[in-house]
Amino acid sequence: MKEQRLSKIGSAPTHPVASRDDRYEYLRLTVAPREHVADARARVREHAEYGKWELMRSVVLYGGARRYVMRRRITRVTRTL
Repeated sequence: MKEQRLSKIGSAPTHPVASRDDRYEYLRLTVAPREHVADARARVREHAEYGKWELMRSVVLYGGARRYVMRRRITRVTRTL
């Protein structure tokens, strides 16, 4: 399983998700076809539960590979002093 943090979704500025990139950070999980689906689900569940990620998109690619895109809201803290 390969994990990759994304700074933006879509390279084109007209991409429908591109305008929301400043509010969220994204994580892409790519699962090879030889890996078990149960292991992939467990990894997605762990990220959701402990890392506060939410599943945004799941895709089954040609050849049997699976790709999951997860996102979480960026928390910005303002200085009080």
